[in-house]
Amino acid sequence: MKIFALLSLVVVFHSSKCAKILGVFPLPARSHYILGSSLMKGLAEHGHDVTIITPFIEKNLPKKGTYKQIELTGFREENEKRGKEMNMFEMGNTNVFLMVPFILNMISEMTEMTLNHTNVQNLLKSDEKFDVVIVEQFMNDAHKGFAPHFNAPLILLSTIGANTWVNMLVANPSPTSYIPDVFLSYSSQMTFCERLTNTAFNIFSTLVYHLGSFPIQAKFYNKYFPKSPPFYDTLYNASIVLLNSHSSINQPVPYVPNMIDIGGFHVQPTKKLPDDLQKFLDDSKEGVVYFSMGSNLQSSQLPQEKRDAFLSTFAKMKMKILWKWEEDVLPGQPKNVKLGKWLPQQEILAHPNVKLFITHGGLLSTTETIYHGVPVLAIPIAADQKLNAQRIVNEGFGLYQAYNEITEKTLTEKLDELLNNPKYTQNAKKRSELFHDRLVGPMETAVYWVEYVIRHGGAPHLKVAGVDLPWYKYFLLDVGAFILIALVFSSYVFCKITKKIFSLCTKSKKKVKRS
Repeated sequence: MKIFALLSLVVVFHSSKCAKILGVFPLPARSHYILGSSLMKGLAEHGHDVTIITPFIEKNLPKKGTYKQIELTGFREENEKRGKEMNMFEMGNTNVFLMVPFILNMISEMTEMTLNHTNVQNLLKSDEKFDVVIVEQFMNDAHKGFAPHFNAPLILLSTIGANTWVNMLVANPSPTSYIPDVFLSYSSQMTFCERLTNTAFNIFSTLVYHLGSFPIQAKFYNKYFPKSPPFYDTLYNASIVLLNSHSSINQPVPYVPNMIDIGGFHVQPTKKLPDDLQKFLDDSKEGVVYFSMGSNLQSSQLPQEKRDAFLSTFAKMKMKILWKWEEDVLPGQPKNVKLGKWLPQQEILAHPNVKLFITHGGLLSTTETIYHGVPVLAIPIAADQKLNAQRIVNEGFGLYQAYNEITEKTLTEKLDELLNNPKYTQNAKKRSELFHDRLVGPMETAVYWVEYVIRHGGAPHLKVAGVDLPWYKYFLLDVGAFILIALVFSSYVFCKITKKIFSLCTKSKKKVKRS
């Protein structure tokens, strides 16, 4: 059955004509770029003519198809400047109710900078034609205007899977009773207080999007796409949403038909390691602990007391430590610790001598460690990292280390547990099996659905009717109001009738006594 399905997909892929595809991925965060560029390169490898708007320039171009890059010059430099001015580790203490407005403000600024950029304006004023437009969905809703501007179907890519700002655009149900918001560190088995907080945060976020984000984005949309359909028509007109999620990585949740899981599509076949790393890993027969806080967080910005806790813990271990450290020198570096400003993470995790991954719990790192079956010590800081860390604990292939509670004692206890209890490695291998057990790979799935949208003129048959309903109809508030009014009226009539009957009975008794 699998062979038949694979052959069918091969026929579909080879029968698809070369399409012109525009990808809009303006966020200057490398993790977001990795996902956007991976998808666009995958489409190019299948013979398509690809154009990508991005702050980064890809040097290793696809061998097939066409890969044109429209660089958002100045974006990376501005982001690096902000990174130096703001210590990302301090964001861990930010109240989640303040996080959404903070991100909204930052993304709103980036949205107009993208549309106003000289290179983007040149594209908008050109006579280019595209068969489909793919936009990263990250509160940058004005960018959806590229689709009607080029008279092409719209596809969204959600880099963090299903969430509040995606679900509302395709009328996807997301009960707060068991689906925690992406910014909260709750499991699906929430307590009453957690469900209350989750519901309150969901309502708060929805109000922020509708009353804060959408009006701002509508203003940008009308300014830069004046001849396009109304903003709200385009906002809810996505053909499909490609989700960077999978049941082996994320909590299973409901999806409407035009939401497609492609989690793990960015994972590439491992390449040869640099000679020094290959030798270091090969020679570490006792095992290696790999430590990286991702592309946005920098270990070198760790406060001194946190850094000392790691150094003291690592110095006591027999295992070797491979640490992504962004500076030339690490004061007090133990002999068993090797540093690297940049490290090929996927190739490292694939090495059999790597026994544990210490990570911030970002979705890309979580996906890659599941792919390779390596247990985890998660130290989440912000955004979806805490939710991912909680998921890691729930599935039994890692432990959660709260950033504020990092000490030599807590680190030693958790590392000893993870390295000496085989259940974490066994559970990680089981997760890896679930990840790989698919009919076709995630990239093949993504390419198929992009081509499907092109073949079927935007695939409007996949959209549910809920996207066309006003919010009060979608949530049945009019029906609820009618039932409430009917109950109140019925109660009123019942009370009146009861009172009348009681009054009549009382009068009748008085007459009987008189007689």
